[in-house]
Amino acid sequence: MKITAVTCVKNEGPFLLEWIAFNRLIGVTDFLFYSNDCTDGTDRLLDALAERGLVTHLPNPAEGRNYQMEALKDARQRDIVAHADWVWVADVDEFLNIHTGDHTLPALIAACGDPQAISVTFQFFANNDVDAFEDRPVIAQFQHSHNPDLWCGESAIEVKTLTRHDFPLQYFGAHRPFFKGNLPPGKRPRWTDGSGRDVQHRFLVAANPRRIRKFPAQGARAFATLNHYALRSLDSYLVKNDRGDVNRENRAFDDTYWRERNDPAWHDPSILRYLPALEKALAALKSDPEIAALHQEAVDLHIARRDALLAQPEYQRMQMQLRRASKLPPQEEDMMIALGLMEPAQ
Repeated sequence: MKITAVTCVKNEGPFLLEWIAFNRLIGVTDFLFYSNDCTDGTDRLLDALAERGLVTHLPNPAEGRNYQMEALKDARQRDIVAHADWVWVADVDEFLNIHTGDHTLPALIAACGDPQAISVTFQFFANNDVDAFEDRPVIAQFQHSHNPDLWCGESAIEVKTLTRHDFPLQYFGAHRPFFKGNLPPGKRPRWTDGSGRDVQHRFLVAANPRRIRKFPAQGARAFATLNHYALRSLDSYLVKNDRGDVNRENRAFDDTYWRERNDPAWHDPSILRYLPALEKALAALKSDPEIAALHQEAVDLHIARRDALLAQPEYQRMQMQLRRASKLPPQEEDMMIALGLMEPAQ
């Protein structure tokens, strides 16, 4: 079974080998990476991996800022995608945790009844007071998340989607594929959640202006969960913020994104089932001296960028603000204040 993973990256160098090794363990056979504007050696590491036939690496074709959608449009025309049995569109901080069979993608596909698409629900893993970046598997460092059925007071949680080759595709979205709007009901694809249940009709037909990309999470993860490590360590989160708007002087930093994903109420170590095999796979990749050196270069540049950022007063303030931030999501805190169960922060 040929399964192609498609992803876009910018300055993800320290995390590439883990993501590639993990996805190979679960059954991904091919990788298509698009990169843009990398300053941490991500592109050089991907080029070296491509020379060894382990990935395909292309510059992102986007001319504006719509990097992901332009890359997905390009990907559809590439043989590595067009000739795949399944396509998995995901980011490097997302790990598909499969709970059924031998914990691989073929097992998930079989458990879901071999549909034309499988949408797997996110579970956002908290920083949980991990300050320092460490060059070891992310999946081993972060084991706490929100209640899987509720996130920030919402029961509907976003998904990412595994798509079969015969899906009646109009275009790939970042979270889900889309089929033509005039497709008659009898021609619509068979589409399940991560428990093998048919997705809701409104999700199936994207029945709202925002092109619906989520549905209720309760009961949707019997066969798989999408572990999302959007925060990682505080060090890495500061560097991640630097990829975007860096001019923060004299204005407040909005910590909403952090707080919405830093709810450590639930302990879920289930993905650790992969850790022994992952560590062996990482060691095998790093047994190549050039790959090991390029990975180390990315790690060193990541740490150097953290140090440069923390020499700036605005990033020192951001670090302190995030350390002190409530671990209650903003929506939950607002509800408790409204109910008189806690006082507003001063």
